Amino acid sequence: MIQVKDVSKIYKTGDIETIALDKVSFSIKKGEFVAIMGPSGSGKSTLMHILGALDTPTSGEYTLDGESVESLSDDELANIRNRKIGFVFQSFNLLPRTSALQNVILPMMYAGVPKAERLKIAEKYLDMVGLSDRMNHTPAQLSGGQQQRVAIARSLVLNPSIILADEPTGNIASAQADEIMDIFKKLNKEGHTIIMITHEPDIAEHAKRTIYVKDGKIVN
Repeated sequence: MIQVKDVSKIYKTGDIETIALDKVSFSIKKGEFVAIMGPSGSGKSTLMHILGALDTPTSGEYTLDGESVESLSDDELANIRNRKIGFVFQSFNLLPRTSALQNVILPMMYAGVPKAERLKIAEKYLDMVGLSDRMNHTPAQLSGGQQQRVAIARSLVLNPSIILADEPTGNIASAQADEIMDIFKKLNKEGHTIIMITHEPDIAEHAKRTIYVKDGKIVN
């Protein structure tokens, strides 16, 4: 499903070059649950942006579901993100004055899903993450773990083939973190490919495979 070959990312500031990724290569098969681990500044966030089609590599090849991503335009990258990738972020990225239900419906509005279907789909996924009794609550009325569950439900509504989670347990208590990881494992069993960025070894252990990044390189 994902093939990364000799991918490098170099940021330039004036005459200064910073190598964030240095000829990184790996593959991820459909249906895998993979953790990408590394310390702060290791390059894992840059790698996440490339895997999520939020950025393109300076050199190398990134193939997603048979599509070569590195040479796509901004519009084409946005199209891939919408069709193939569901994002879950550390900071939840929920609209604060909007109910859980409306937060989950929002991506479907942008994607042109018929109005009659939006409510049914949103309710289905909020129920799946155990929030059927919290649909009309705003983020301020929800715990951190509940907010992250709303974010997971939102990531699923367009039926992406990949869930890309960036430090998904970074802002929640450890007991709630276990609940979130149980949801990811359930989604993986149902066939979703899960790619999770984390710096926490105990969270990475929930994945079936871990890719370690250090100083912009893959290490064993």
